Amino acid sequence: VQLQASGGGLVQAGGSLRLSCAASGGTFSGYGVAWFRQAPGKEREFVAAMRASGGNTYYADSVKGRFTMSRDRAKNIVYLQMFSLNADDTAVYYCAAGRPILSTVRERDAYNYWGQGTQVTVSS
Repeated sequence: VQLQASGGGLVQAGGSLRLSCAASGGTFSGYGVAWFRQAPGKEREFVAAMRASGGNTYYADSVKGRFTMSRDRAKNIVYLQMFSLNADDTAVYYCAAGRPILSTVRERDAYNYWGQGTQVTVSS
């Protein structure tokens, strides 16, 4: 399955953006999906995830209450709605798909398929 992330851009602090991740060559069915991000000079870090079964969504503490992840099964798209953005949110955002178990849902190695990334820049 190929993933295509989009929706990034330049936004002022306090603003919002919605990222999209579209799947092609397959569907998200049966896969857990996650968002990670990587700021310059830093390691790629977990942002949010939902497992294949749906139900709970998992968030990094740094984004909890500000970001919301959702899935449109009919359109085969996963979204990351981001509110109250700040400079620390500046990064390249990646979507990923895989079959993580509960204990690995926040781990990069649990995901086999990755999108190309979309840049989010928050100006202060």
